[in-house]
Amino acid sequence: MFEIVRGVMALVTIIGAVPMINAGGVFVSKEIKIETPQSTEQIVREYFENTPVLAEVARCESTFRQTDAEGGVIRGKYNEYDVGIMQINELYHGDSAKKMGHDIYSLEGNLEYAKYLYEKDGLAPWKSSSKCWKGKS
Repeated sequence: MFEIVRGVMALVTIIGAVPMINAGGVFVSKEIKIETPQSTEQIVREYFENTPVLAEVARCESTFRQTDAEGGVIRGKYNEYDVGIMQINELYHGDSAKKMGHDIYSLEGNLEYAKYLYEKDGLAPWKSSSKCWKGKS
C-alpha cells in the first residue's frame, strides 16, 4: 500500500495502535517507511518486469529516484524539463500525458507514461542515455 506524505511516496506498514510519530513535520498514527532509492528500485523493477530494459533506463536516468530530499520531483541535470524517475520531458510530453490521465510528477504516472512511450516509440525517447543502459537488461 502506498501513501503520500508531504509529496514523498512511502511504503506503509500498519502495525495497529501506535503512538503518534513525527514524519518530517507531519504527525501520523502509523509506522511509515519513507521512499529510498532501494525501495523505489524494487517498485520500478516489478512494474517493468516484462520490459526490464526500462528499469535499466530508470537506473541510468535518475538512479531510481522520483523525488529529491525535500520531496520535490527531480529534474534533469542537463535539461530542467526532464522530470521524475524516467526523466519524461514535460515540454514534449506534459500535455499528452495529462490528456491521457498520467501525472508525470508522480511515480505511478511517470512509470505509466514511460510504458506508453516505450510501446509507441521504443527506446528512442531515452537514446541520450543509451550508453548506460544498452545491453544491461
